Amino acid sequence: MPDCMSTAHSLSEWFASEQGGYVLRREQDYFDHTVNDIFGYNALQLGLSEQDFLRNSRIPLRFTGADQPGANVRLCGDELPLATASLDLVLMPHVLEFARQPHAILREVERVLMPEGSLLISGFNPHSLWGMHRALGRRRGYPWCGHFIALYRLRDWLALLGFEVAVIRFAAYAPPFRQEKWLGRNRWLEAAGKRWWPGSGGVYFIHAIKRVPGMRLIKPKWNTVLVKKLIPAAPKLHNTQSNFESNNIERQKEKNDE
Repeated sequence: MPDCMSTAHSLSEWFASEQGGYVLRREQDYFDHTVNDIFGYNALQLGLSEQDFLRNSRIPLRFTGADQPGANVRLCGDELPLATASLDLVLMPHVLEFARQPHAILREVERVLMPEGSLLISGFNPHSLWGMHRALGRRRGYPWCGHFIALYRLRDWLALLGFEVAVIRFAAYAPPFRQEKWLGRNRWLEAAGKRWWPGSGGVYFIHAIKRVPGMRLIKPKWNTVLVKKLIPAAPKLHNTQSNFESNNIERQKEKNDE
């Protein structure tokens, strides 16, 4: 499987820390609330198979896919072994930041999604305190070694593939402290950030829908007045011809009688 970079195990270890747990709780809350309102038959969580972000989904067939042991399907993001237009929901938690070819993954996801299917993406926001920490600090370890993708750039990628961004949400407004006590002391920033600077959350969520242009039959706009005048033309002509033939028959009979 070429060009396959597995990072879910290391990112899961970070989620187990106090700093990562702060982000994980907010991501789990978002996905629990969002997947509950998405319906269909097949749903895929791509990456982070240790975390069940589809646990609150009503879709009957739910499975995880990743290039690591423990996933329901062992796969690579840019070569999905799935039929075209076979999924109703694809959930991608922090997949693109750690992929070598994020565009290829998005193209594959667009291929396997059904028309009007939903795509849920979570990513680290480079225009936030978390992004500033990565820019000013040493980019070692997870999640700092990943490539934080700007929201406007990701929206452009999705638009080129025919996706419509339906909803955007942000979370994790507190600074990226390592200890839970400091994160707890800054919980007030969650409510304040959503109200005063909503686009500066450390994590963003995108709900995109795959749109497929349809074909609409264009009918000619008939002149109803002219049509009404033309419709009885054939019957009138037929009646006139019939009367003419009847008159000829009667005249022939009169000549024979004479």
